[in-house]
Amino acid sequence: MPHPDGLDFLVNKTDWQQHRFDEAPAPDLADGQVLFRVDRFAFTANNISYAVAGDAIGYWRFFPAPDGWGRLPVMGFADVIESKHPEVAVDTRCFGFYPMSRYLVIEPSSVASSGIVDGAAHRKGIAPAYNTYNPSEGDALYQAEHEDALMLMRGLFLTSFLAEDFIEDSAFGEQAIVISSASSKTSIALGHCVSSRGKARAIGLTSVRNLDFVRGLGCYDQVVTYDEVASLDATQPAVFVDMAGSAAVQRAVHEHFQSQLKHSCSVGATHWEDRGDGNVDLPGPKPEFFFAPGQIQKRAADWGAKELQQRLANAWKAYHGFSEKWLKVKRGHGRAAVERVYEDTLAGRTEPCDGHVLSVWDGE
Repeated sequence: MPHPDGLDFLVNKTDWQQHRFDEAPAPDLADGQVLFRVDRFAFTANNISYAVAGDAIGYWRFFPAPDGWGRLPVMGFADVIESKHPEVAVDTRCFGFYPMSRYLVIEPSSVASSGIVDGAAHRKGIAPAYNTYNPSEGDALYQAEHEDALMLMRGLFLTSFLAEDFIEDSAFGEQAIVISSASSKTSIALGHCVSSRGKARAIGLTSVRNLDFVRGLGCYDQVVTYDEVASLDATQPAVFVDMAGSAAVQRAVHEHFQSQLKHSCSVGATHWEDRGDGNVDLPGPKPEFFFAPGQIQKRAADWGAKELQQRLANAWKAYHGFSEKWLKVKRGHGRAAVERVYEDTLAGRTEPCDGHVLSVWDGE
């Protein structure tokens, strides 16, 4: 069955400011394959972090692309429009990682009501959490009226939920958790998780431009600008969660807290243009990359999959209620909208309260 209106958004892997659209029909399916038509997806600063870690974590491997180009993973919803797999029905709607494209072909290696796992050869070795598509009917977090919020924040919230859980589980003895890029949606979710637990103070680091917005959220106990790091109380043990990926900010925090910094956790790279070899001769602990899929596998073993999903669902419900007070969903369709949001996000021109939901095609 031909689908001639295929469209792929591609990013140059060595110069992210270069991008293009390729037109190509979806391929004919082989036995065992499934064809998704991507409905819509969210795009946030976190997707730029995927480009930063594209080779190290394998994000560029999710979806094959021409040499030198990559297809950034985004979280969204898609519908099965053709299936040659006996266990996957047409019209199944799934949440998961998709390319910024019109179509995606997967090769399910396992199918359950809780998840369809893509077993395609190019995705082997990638963490299961990245390869799983969640059918809406079996998804504990799914609510049709909240699809936009799920696309925008479910993945970011999951990362933050797991990062906060990792810190708590590790018992670093922290009295404060310092979070850079405090206006980013991942950081806001982490601040909310920290303040909800109530054991450590959530301290946000942000730009002057976003200071009032971040302070108005109410999920941080203290908010300072990047040039005010030295004003923080360095007598208390702290953990640093770096969402910015800025070498200068990382160094400022390490040099200020010194031995009182009990752990330094790298998560994102919203300040990708400031990244550098900031780990050289840093005082305090060596920064470690936080790998969310590893923590979710640990907790699935500790708690069981059902208990993990219930805890996530309860925490998500509370966070979603909080986010409704500040999140403004903005939908866009077509090439021009996708390019504009991508370029604005890459350049840091987006407003932190805006949540962009996109589709590469021009229809609703």
